[in-house]
Amino acid sequence: MKLHGYYRSSASYRVRIALNLKNLHVDTVYVHLSRRGGEQFTPAFSGLNPQQLLPVLEDGGAVLTQSLAIIEYLDETQTGQKLLPADALGRARVRQLAMVCACDIHPLNNLRVLNYLTGPLVLSQEQKNAWYQHWTHLGLAALEAELAKSPLTGQFCHGDTPTLADCCLVPQIYNARRFHCDLAPYPTILRVIAHCEALPAFQQAHPDTQPDAE
Repeated sequence: MKLHGYYRSSASYRVRIALNLKNLHVDTVYVHLSRRGGEQFTPAFSGLNPQQLLPVLEDGGAVLTQSLAIIEYLDETQTGQKLLPADALGRARVRQLAMVCACDIHPLNNLRVLNYLTGPLVLSQEQKNAWYQHWTHLGLAALEAELAKSPLTGQFCHGDTPTLADCCLVPQIYNARRFHCDLAPYPTILRVIAHCEALPAFQQAHPDTQPDAE
């Protein structure tokens, strides 16, 4: 298998965590999102993924995009720790938590969105940061409420082993810290993050530890 990614890509970060949790080793192709106008826009990469987004996983002749689809594919086809629960209700809850990060918070704060705000819309850095923090806090507040109220929350988002939900939450909190979001209102999230960050699988997936980190 071959993973096309970038050290600070949230979606690539999710997949790295999943690969580590399942103890899978893949070849990595580094795609720089800003160098020379963005290597994701080259004809070669666009041929792999017409969306021009990361990550991309190649497995034999198959080419997979979208981080959640990639992680579920790995969970269904590879051995190692399961990232989705065995029961239907548990799987639905884990997907629900994961999608708060991957579908509600992250797309509004993706690099291409932020670049559009400061480019064609001519927003200032302060306005861009206010945009980022607004959508992050809106999503994290809902996530905190769900995690805090549910008896299904354990050391991690769902129970006492990491799942797809934790793979998505950790990169989102990394981003929130980069943009100086106040995380004090989210004690349950911070407790879960602390458990995640204590595990080698998460530590080794951290952007700062990647060979292409700058």
